[in-house]
Amino acid sequence: MEKENENTSKAENKEKVVNDENNPKNEQKEELAVEDKLKETEDKLTRSYAELENQRRRYEKEKDEAYEFGGMAFAKECLNLTDNLERSKLSIINDEGLEKKNKDKIIEHLDIIYKDILSIFKKNQIEEISALGEKMDPNKHQAMLEIEDSDKDQGTVIQEIQKGFTLKGRLLRPSLVGVSKKPQKSEEKQQKKEKN
Repeated sequence: MEKENENTSKAENKEKVVNDENNPKNEQKEELAVEDKLKETEDKLTRSYAELENQRRRYEKEKDEAYEFGGMAFAKECLNLTDNLERSKLSIINDEGLEKKNKDKIIEHLDIIYKDILSIFKKNQIEEISALGEKMDPNKHQAMLEIEDSDKDQGTVIQEIQKGFTLKGRLLRPSLVGVSKKPQKSEEKQQKKEKN
């Protein structure tokens, strides 16, 4: 029995030695796996933090734009006031039933109201787009018609039908304009008439 016990003890000792030899390798593998998991977790955390930061910046930008340009619809509606004042002025000028003295007084009052509205617009960073005499810019102007003019370069704005405006540099409404074009020669005109 003693021999059996000795054999068993020797076998157990051999197993311990074998396990002890394999154990550092297993520990190293576990340590590598733990380090890899730690790196992976750090990477995920860094990405999540970056994503949260980007989202915060995006919300800040949207909030700022909403604050700055939130009144854009209201501003567009207010432009109708200036249009109606200009139409009223033209209507009064063309009305032959009114005396000149009365016309001048009414037009003077309309001009005062118009200037007040433009002053309020300017305080709120709503600015008129200059159009007459400038080169046609599709970002600011909308061409409604072409007018033959040999004195002006082709594409120059020579008539403003409706004023355009910007709000803090952003287009609120384009100017409706008439643009110059080079006159056609009389022979070309006749050829076009014959084709039609």
